[in-house]
This record gives sequence, C-alpha cells and structure tokens, in this order.
Amino acid sequence: MQTPAFRFSRLITVQPHDIDELDHANNVQYVQWVQDTAAAHWHTAYPPSEGHSYIWVVLEHRIRYHHPALLGDELRCTTWIGDVRGAQSQRFVRIERAADNKLLCEAETQWVFLDSQTKRPARVTPDMVARLWGPV
Repeated sequence: MQTPAFRFSRLITVQPHDIDELDHANNVQYVQWVQDTAAAHWHTAYPPSEGHSYIWVVLEHRIRYHHPALLGDELRCTTWIGDVRGAQSQRFVRIERAADNKLLCEAETQWVFLDSQTKRPARVTPDMVARLWGPV
C-alpha cells in the first residue's frame, strides 16, 4: 500500500543521562526516542485537550543502529505511518544528526490501538488514519 508522504519531525539534544560507558547514546535511549517521537506525533494530531480515550501500545520494535549519537548532538527524529489494519498501525522512525543529516538509527514499530478504559483493542477509524497521514 502506498502511503502519503507527510513526515512529522522533532529535534532533541543528547543529554548526559543518555550516554553510556562507551561515551555515546545508549541503545535503549534510541528506543525511548522512537517511542517519544511516536507519542509527540499522536499528541500533535490528537491533543489531550480533545478528550479522546485511546492509547497506543507497542507490539514489536525493529531497530537498526547505524552510527552513534554523542553528547550534545542535536538529533532530528522523523516519523510517519505505514499500513493501518484494524487496531494495528505500522510506524517508521528515522533518527539523524541534524548538523549533517547522517542517519544514526532506523526503526519500524507495530503499535496496537487500545480503548484506555477497557484496555481492549479498538479499530483505527478512516478519519484517524487521514489525520495521522496529514500535516499537523
């Protein structure tokens, strides 16, 4: 399936607590950035002030690390939605060093959409898909 080209991006800076004993950002920190970027996109498209009662949970992460991020690096985290089927959504995230656009990490995550009250899967509606695929 061909998806629209809209990409959501945010900038972050590598902090001292992100650094491990090898003097670069810990691999687990990349997972956090992937999840935080997905959440930032969702909350931009669907601000909590709108009162929606849905949450996303991770079913699976696939992450490929290309190059290290170092203390003080400014990173561009870019995400977009792939296939959406029922209660599941595919999401991609690229993390690049902003100074030179060097690709540091790529991730593909399968998310499951849940009703926050029942904690049961909920179908992603066509309106939601259109809103997530569109500019926010």
